[in-house]
Amino acid sequence: MPGRTFPAGFVWGAATAAYQIEGAAAEGGRTPSIWDTYAHHSGRVENGDTGDVAVDHYHRWEEDVEHLAALGVGAYRLSISWSRVIPTGRGPLNPEGVAFYRRLLEALRARGIAPWVTLYHWDLPQELEDAGGWPERATAEAFADYARAMARELGDLVEVWTTLNEPWCSAYLGYASGVHAPGRSEPAAALAAVHHLSLAHGLAAAAIRQETPGARVSVTLNLHVLRAADPSSRADRDALRRIDALGNRAFLEPMLRGRYPADLLADTRAITDWAFVRDGDLEVIRQPLDALGVNYYSTTTVRAGGGSAPAAGSAASTAADGHRPSAHGAWVGAEDVEFVPHEGPSTAMGWNIEPAGLTELLTDLHRRYGVPLVVTENGAAFDDEVTVGPDGAARVHDERRVRYLRDHVDALGAALDAGADVRGYFAWSLLDNFEWGWGYTKRFGVIRVDYDTLERIWKDSAHWYRRLVRTHALPPLAPAPSA
Repeated sequence: MPGRTFPAGFVWGAATAAYQIEGAAAEGGRTPSIWDTYAHHSGRVENGDTGDVAVDHYHRWEEDVEHLAALGVGAYRLSISWSRVIPTGRGPLNPEGVAFYRRLLEALRARGIAPWVTLYHWDLPQELEDAGGWPERATAEAFADYARAMARELGDLVEVWTTLNEPWCSAYLGYASGVHAPGRSEPAAALAAVHHLSLAHGLAAAAIRQETPGARVSVTLNLHVLRAADPSSRADRDALRRIDALGNRAFLEPMLRGRYPADLLADTRAITDWAFVRDGDLEVIRQPLDALGVNYYSTTTVRAGGGSAPAAGSAASTAADGHRPSAHGAWVGAEDVEFVPHEGPSTAMGWNIEPAGLTELLTDLHRRYGVPLVVTENGAAFDDEVTVGPDGAARVHDERRVRYLRDHVDALGAALDAGADVRGYFAWSLLDNFEWGWGYTKRFGVIRVDYDTLERIWKDSAHWYRRLVRTHALPPLAPAPSA
C-alpha cells in the first residue's frame, strides 16, 4: 500500500547480538562461551570462521552508536555476553565487562536511543556447558542470578529486558541436530533444554522485577508459520500439528498459559517422560509479558514422511531453517516429517520470501494470546555487490533487501489494520556480521562491513530505512541516499 503510515508512538529499531559483532573474545576479562568453543572446532563453521574479531564492535562501539543515531532509530536491540560480565557463568561480576555495557547504554541514552537488552542470545558460558548446559536445571538457576545482577547494575538504563532470544534454536539446534553450539545430538537433552530455557525465562523475569520494580520484560521467539503440503491430507495436517507443537506451542503455551500441550507430551513420550518438570515450574514460567518479541523470516511447508528412512529435505537429513546440514534431526519425535522446498523467490539463506506470513503470524498471535507484540527481527541476506560512485565512494545498491524490508513492513501494517497490537519493528541486522554456522558468508546488515578493513558502508537499505524511521510512512523503493 503506497503511502502507508504508522502510529506516532510506533518503535523503529535495529538489532544485533553480542557474539556476532563484539569480537575481543579474550579481552576485558571475557572467557569462552559455547560459541567460541564450537567455532574453533574444525568443520563446524563455514571456512573455519570464528567470532574472535567479528566486526570489532567492542572497540568500535562509539562509531556504531553514531550510525544508529544517523539512522534515527528510537531503539537498539543488543545482547549482553554473559561470559563478559560473569566469566564463570555464576559468581563474581567482572567490573570491566559491566563497565563496557554501561558506557554503551549511556551513549545510546544520550542520543535518545532506548536500549532493548537481550540477556541470552545463544552464548552460554562454557563453564556452565561443561557442567551440563541447558539440559540441567542449575543452568536456569544461574541464569536467574545473572539476570538479577544485570538488573541491579544496568536497570536504570534499560528500556526493555528480553530474557531469551529464540530458545527453539538453543534447544533443538544446539542439543538435537548439533548445527549450533554446543553441537550435541541428544534428543532427550534437547527436550530438557526446552523446559529449562523456559524456566530460565520465568525465573529471570521475576528476578528482574524484584530487583527493579516497574521493569519491562519480554521474550523473543522464532515462531514457525506452517503450511501443510496438502491441506486435504489428514497425514499432512497431522505433520503440521506435530511441528507446531515442537516449534511454537512448546514455548507459547507454558509462557503465556502455564501449561504444556498434551499432544507435545504424547508425541515425545518415547524420548522422555518430562520428569524434569517439577511442581510449580509452570507457574514460574508464566510471567506477565510487556511484549512478546517475534522474529520472522519465512514460512515452512511440511508433509507426512513415507517411512523411517529420511527423505531428501526431511528434518533428519537437512538442518532446520536454512542452517548447515546435519545427520541428526532438529525436530525430535517428528523425524519422519518432511520439509518441502519452496518455489519462487528466496534469500541467500535459501529461505522463501513470503511477507503475508508475517501478517498471518501477528494476527494469529493477537487473536490467540492478546499480548502486545514487537517484531524483534526481520531482514534478509543477499549477495551484495560493492560499486564505486563518481565521487570515489563505495556504494551497495541492495534493491532486493530494500524490497524485502518494504514488503514486510507493509505486511506488518496490514496486521495493524486487522487489529493486531504490534508496537515496534527492529530490522535485522544493523551490521553485516558473523552468521553463526555460515560464518561471514551471509550478509544481513543494512550497513556493510568490509571484513578486511572493518569499514562500515551504508547500503541503500540503510538510507531507505532512515526515511521510514523519520517519516513513519512507507517510502517508495527508490533508496534516495541523499535523504
